[in-house]
Amino acid sequence: MAGSLNSVQLIGHLGRDPEIRTTQSGNKVANLRLATSESWKDKAGERQERTEWHTVVIWGPLADVAEKYARKGSRLYVRGQLRTRSWEKDGVERYTTEVVVQGYGAELILLDGRNGSGGGSTGGGGGRQAARDAGGEGSGSSDGWDDEIPF
Repeated sequence: MAGSLNSVQLIGHLGRDPEIRTTQSGNKVANLRLATSESWKDKAGERQERTEWHTVVIWGPLADVAEKYARKGSRLYVRGQLRTRSWEKDGVERYTTEVVVQGYGAELILLDGRNGSGGGSTGGGGGRQAARDAGGEGSGSSDGWDDEIPF
């Protein structure tokens, strides 16, 4: 196989406020729990719903955006890569798979019309603009090309 693709896109709601940490080198990291849901009617016509919880780790300038604007219940679009990491606890090897939002192609868009504090718009383009203003690489084209594409 000549190449491969590791890309994840999610739209969901935050289960709690982002947890923000700063590494020893001064880089910010935001940890999120994002819920995605699907609903359907079963054979009896009863409405069913299933919710999946995703661990999202956001690095760098986009972590600043998450810290400033994302709150419990916020609706977000994230694009990143799946990464699995392992560690040992009590002699047992444990694994977790996370969506890592970092580097080229990474994106965070706040889809709510409000920032969770009752004021200020961070919805749609505003969230994208906030990510651009934070200098996030891969947070959308900063040269305006997105607005000029006719399709």
